[in-house]
Amino acid sequence: MLLYDELKARGLVAQVTDEDYVKDLINTGKAVFYIGFDPTADSLHVGHFMALCLMKRLQSNGNKPIALMGGGTAMIGDPSGRTDMRKMMTVETIDNNVAAIKKQVSRFIDFRDGKAILANNADWLRDLNFLDFMRDYGALFSVNDMLRARAYVNRMANGLSFLEFSYMLMQAYDFLMLYQRYGCNFQFGGDDQWSNMLAGTDLIRKKLGKNAAAMTITLLLKHDGTKMGKTAGGALWLDANKTSPYEFYQYWRNIDDADVIKCLKMLTFLPLEQIHDMEGWQGADLNRAKEILAFELTSQVHGKEEAGKAQEAARSLFSGSGYSENMMESKVTEDSFKDGVIDAISLLCATGSVASRSDARRTIQQGGMTVDGEKVTDIAAAFPIEKFEKGVVVQKGKKTFRRVILA
Repeated sequence: MLLYDELKARGLVAQVTDEDYVKDLINTGKAVFYIGFDPTADSLHVGHFMALCLMKRLQSNGNKPIALMGGGTAMIGDPSGRTDMRKMMTVETIDNNVAAIKKQVSRFIDFRDGKAILANNADWLRDLNFLDFMRDYGALFSVNDMLRARAYVNRMANGLSFLEFSYMLMQAYDFLMLYQRYGCNFQFGGDDQWSNMLAGTDLIRKKLGKNAAAMTITLLLKHDGTKMGKTAGGALWLDANKTSPYEFYQYWRNIDDADVIKCLKMLTFLPLEQIHDMEGWQGADLNRAKEILAFELTSQVHGKEEAGKAQEAARSLFSGSGYSENMMESKVTEDSFKDGVIDAISLLCATGSVASRSDARRTIQQGGMTVDGEKVTDIAAAFPIEKFEKGVVVQKGKKTFRRVILA
């Protein structure tokens, strides 16, 4: 199966401006494409994971990826998918985030021998002269067309600042710069980026002529209501210090049954034939498919060794043994104990799996806390310090486990 056909078969392609042209370039390894990463944090999350997998797939077929760090656009903030304005970050914070993200991207993309390009739009956006830019490029954008873009329509009711309104111009300018500097002829992104990317294609044609080889393809990056990568504690990060390999594995091991095959197709590199064989799996077999998914994805992000440890820990829990040395660990100090005991609310808070003491109280009262296999429903329940010398397994809900030990 040719690469483009495989992308479609895996459910990745949402829209494309010139399918025949796109298919030819991708299949023959002639695409020079970019995907942007806005450094809103010092780690990428699962929302970026599909983009990284896509870049890896295309690079393996000879195409050249450009990983674009949004060191410039992050100073504005993308309004796409937002109901409010993003928090403004300092230049120092942005640059720190860019440095951290570069390291993560390098684990997926091979930058050796010019096989890929790492760029930062801060190089051409931060020193722009406003009047020159508006004279040269602002006149090429129609406000009427921009207001019809979904990213802006969704924000009009709550208010849209001119700062955010200018984001489309910045992203379109990115594509022009990448086209001129590196011969970039494709841009990829989530389905919520369609309007912004069309603006980039249109800008190149207006500036460089209709025959400029700038096409646009957009990939469905799981913005389809399943809220992939969202947990009770926030985003599912690719940084092991933010989301441990065990937590990462457990997330995929416990996804909804309806999403298993979809995620196997979109996020793993398993052959489609092998995945098709799993489509009819039910019961224990479906759980095995979830294990395969969790192991494959954890291996990609954290390596096979960490994936193996996470799998062993998860299997210990599912088998009922309730303990594994590879389980994510939380520590409590002696100061957390009063008269040699710790109450249930403080214990649950110590695991980091709840947002506040009131959240912990609700969880316990609703039967969502288990300690060493015993359900805890009394917020006044107390646990002696001696139990924590070897560790206590605390479970919140069905999916979150921590081994709590005395520091």
